[in-house]
This record gives sequence, structure tokens and C-alpha cells, in this order.
Amino acid sequence: MHEKAYAVLAEQLASRGVDLVKVKAALKAQRIETPSWGYGDSGTRFKVFRQPAAAHNIYEKLADAAQVHKFTGVCPTVAIHIPWDKVDDYHALAQYAASLGLRLGAVNPNLFQEDEYKLGSVTNADPAIRRMAIAHMLECVEIAKTIGSKVLSLWFADGTNYPGQGDIRTRKHYMAEALAEVYRAMPSDMRMLIEYKFFEPAFYMTDIGDWGMAYSFATKLGPQAQVLVDLGHHPLGTNIEQIVAFLIDEGKMGGFHFNAKKYGDDDLTVGSINPYELFLIFNELVAAEDESTAATTKAIAYMIDQSHNIKGKIEATIQSVMNIQIAYAQALLVDRAALRAAQNEGRVVDAENLLLDAYRTDVRPLLAQVRQEMGLHPDPLAAYRMSGYAAKITAERSLPAGEAESGYPG
Repeated sequence: MHEKAYAVLAEQLASRGVDLVKVKAALKAQRIETPSWGYGDSGTRFKVFRQPAAAHNIYEKLADAAQVHKFTGVCPTVAIHIPWDKVDDYHALAQYAASLGLRLGAVNPNLFQEDEYKLGSVTNADPAIRRMAIAHMLECVEIAKTIGSKVLSLWFADGTNYPGQGDIRTRKHYMAEALAEVYRAMPSDMRMLIEYKFFEPAFYMTDIGDWGMAYSFATKLGPQAQVLVDLGHHPLGTNIEQIVAFLIDEGKMGGFHFNAKKYGDDDLTVGSINPYELFLIFNELVAAEDESTAATTKAIAYMIDQSHNIKGKIEATIQSVMNIQIAYAQALLVDRAALRAAQNEGRVVDAENLLLDAYRTDVRPLLAQVRQEMGLHPDPLAAYRMSGYAAKITAERSLPAGEAESGYPG
């Protein structure tokens, strides 16, 4: 059904000088990591609306993630969260993932749900609690080594709710000491991605409150430490694409947690609120890929971080992947030479319109063609709905008794 639309689009793009062979190759090579916690019952801080088809354990989560990869073709890895995904045998878990055509990806320590962390984990005034948190991160380094993961992803809820609650500089020193110990324990081919968040659950100040703080810690640690940009962790109006460009230029752009925010945080499907912002972020990434920073951008971890509370888990993840693919495809269509010329000559309207021309291009026929060339159904969401998998797991899985925690990683 998409062939005619693709033929028309291909002709239009050819007239604009777009190298479709190069664009399609880039789209086929794109890789997006999905989160294990996105497949289980999790959601807002107020109520978890349970779904009969939701996964109950890491094995069911991986089975669901395999469906996303099956229909999109670009999601071969799954991030795990410890202890939510803790098992007795991680070798066996990695083998099970491999049997599904998957690999285990970033390892995320949980440093926010234990009662001991009420006043902080690695920045707690109690040295025993700091030791507990550091030991857990070291455990996650060992898990990552066992499963072959090269990424340790760190987010801290640490901070204070009231002025005077803690000494800000002392807490900064505690954070630096903890990160340094964990950094020293990592093998030479592992990266530490440091996430930040400007508020919540600490409402006075968070110990890593913005990208500059994360950048400072990462710079002092060394080349294996980089910054993780979560799209929902910024004040309203923040120019995230500028942050991305700056970090790329500094060699410290480590990865993304893709989601979207309307107000306070990041529980929403990526691309659902401000798709133009998502496009502008990918515009900076593609620009860097085309220049001397390509080696830096090649290692960026593209990860989804969403907890789907009212949408179906698998459908929402497929939708997120498709939205990311759209933004990337649009960014690949920007005429870089014309844009650079307009920038250098001060033609502001022309420069902006070059971006808008790419953004306003309906790339869905292009992506459908790419999927077909990859041996996939041109519409992943439709293919999943036709597969019968949702009905199958709904029948097989029963709701767990009792109320569980939200399982939200920040």
C-alpha cells in the first residue's frame, strides 16, 4: 500500500539532492534500546493501573521486548534494572535473551527505593548507608561484566527537601567519592553514564541537578564517564538540543533516555508532546555524524525510558520506537550544505526553512519502504496487532496479588 507514496516521495527527495541510498542505510543501522521496566506494571507516583498482559518478571519482559524487535528490527538490546530484574544466574539470563534474538544492555542500579535512602544514598550523612549504596553499584558493575554489558547507567534521587537539611558541598564530595570508587572498578571497555534531574523527589535541591553538574563529575572521572540526557529531566523551556550539541563537541554525550514531558517529568511517550524538539535533537546528532565528531556519536546509547501506565506496554514501546525513527529520518533529510551556506551568509529565514522543509516531510512511506527492504512488515504496530501475541499473553498471565511499587526508575 505504501509503494505509490514512497515512489512520489523518492522523486521529491531526489529533486532535493537527497542520497536515498545513504539515508536508507542509516535508518537500517539505527539501534534503540528498550527498558525492561517499560514492559511491567508501572506508571505514575499515584496509582498503577494493572494490565492483564503486563510482564511479571525479567523473562516475560524479555519475551515482550523480543516482539518489539521482531516488528521494528532496530531494538536488539534491553536495559535492566537491579534489583527489579535480579536473578540467581545472569549467564542463564543472557543466554535466554540470546535465544530470543536479544542482548542485555545497560545495567541500572536502584538507588532510591530502599528505606535507608530516605535522606540520600551515596550522599547520605551516614557512612554505612553510603557504603550500602556504593556496594550495590559495584554489584551492578559485576553483573554488567557477567552479561557482557558495556554501560552502567546511574540516576540518583539524592538531594534535600528543605534548606539546611544537608550541607551542599559535603554532599557533592560524597557523590564524587562514590562515583570515583565505582569508576575505578569498571573494566576499560565499560562506560559510566551519569544522569541528572533538576527536581523530584528532592524538591529543594538535587545533588546532580543539571547537565553541567553531570558533566563536571564525568570530566573529573575520566574518558569512560559521560553524561546521560533524559528528555524529561529539564525545566520547561530548556534548549535540550543545545545541551546535546555542547556535549557532543566535548566528547561527553554518552546516551539518551527518550521520553517526553508536558510539565514535571518523563512518563510520556517520546514524540507525543513536542516532536519538533525531538527532530531538532536528531538534527544536531546527524550534523555531528556528518562531521569529524562521527566517532564520538557512534558510541551514543539511544535508550527509551518510559513507564506506560494507561497505554499497552508493547504497543506504547513500538509507538515510541516509530516516533524516534521518524525524527531521525527527518533529520537525515536536512540539506547540510545549503544550511551551512545560509548560516554563514546570515540568511536566517532560509536557514530555518531548510530545517522546516525536512521536519514537514512525511517520512512514513520512506520508513515503510526501509522496513520492507529489511524483511519486515511496513507498519510495525499493525503487524504486532495482527500477530495475536497480545491475546496470547493476556490469557497466560494473571494479575499478581496485592499492590506493588510503581517500579519507576527516574
